[in-house]
Parts: sequence; C-alpha cells; structure tokens
Amino acid sequence: MPGPKPKPDELKLLEGVQNVHPNRINNSRPKPEATIPTCPPHLTKMAKAEWKRICPELESLGLLTKLDRAALAAYCQAYGRWAQAEKKLVDLGNMAPDKMAYLYKTTNGNLIINPLLSVANKAMEQMHKFLTEFGMTPSSRTRISVNPKDEPDEFEKMMQDIESDMKGRTDVKH
Repeated sequence: MPGPKPKPDELKLLEGVQNVHPNRINNSRPKPEATIPTCPPHLTKMAKAEWKRICPELESLGLLTKLDRAALAAYCQAYGRWAQAEKKLVDLGNMAPDKMAYLYKTTNGNLIINPLLSVANKAMEQMHKFLTEFGMTPSSRTRISVNPKDEPDEFEKMMQDIESDMKGRTDVKH
C-alpha cells in the first residue's frame, strides 16, 4: 500500500520544511507563476462568487497558478452545489416547519432521506478534498507560515542587495 499522497512543494515551503529537511524539496519541479487563472464560464453563479472570493487569498500565498484552474473550478462548483442544496433544504424546512426537510415521502408513502441531503453531503466531501489540496482547512493552515506579499523573502532581499550594489558600481570604468 502506498504512503500518504505527496504534498505540493509550495505547501512544504510555507510550512518551513526546507529548514529541517532541505532534501524533501524538489528543486527541479516546475515553478509556474503564481497568478489568478480566468474563471471558467460554465460555473454556476454561486461557484463564480466563491471563485472571486478565494482566488485573491490563494494567489497572495503563491498557491494558485494557471495550471490550478480545473482543480479550483471543481472546488468552486462543488461549493456552489453544496450551497444550493443547503439553501433548498432550509427553504423546504421553512415552508413546512412541522415536517422534516431531511426526509422525503415517496409515491408509495415510504420515507427516505431527501435526495438534496445526499447532494449536499457529497458536495461537502468533494469540497473538503480540494480544500486540503489548497491548504484551506484549519489543520492544513496550522502547518503553514507565510511572509506577507509586501515583504520580500530572504532570497529576494539578497537579490535586491546585489542589484543595488551593481547599480552603485556602474560608475567604475573597466
């Protein structure tokens, strides 16, 4: 049986793994630019709202690239499906408070679990999988530390120092 699913290096870096186990970072991995991909037009209204809400947060952490478009779209669509099913269940409960919205009476008179509850639960499971992939659950966030986007990291600071030294030396004749 294989071990746990590999964690993306970006999450490992945010967790500080490179300080403890530098050999666990794949330095030859593809490093696409952190950017917000275009929102797919087929998403529902609620899914598009979630896209607009979550993209800036993920991009600011460097966890979102154009390559993540499909995974993020799947998360947002699952979110939209979950929110819509939950809203319908609430509406059903408000229309008939004496009846349980979670149960549904078939044409034979049998009580079954409302199919909307199954839709909501399945969408919630799908959302959770994507949330952990992007480091958006409370437990996955406890292992992440980030530098605010405005503050350069150590490497960027070093490069800025070198660039400023090089600019200062342009007056030197060879």
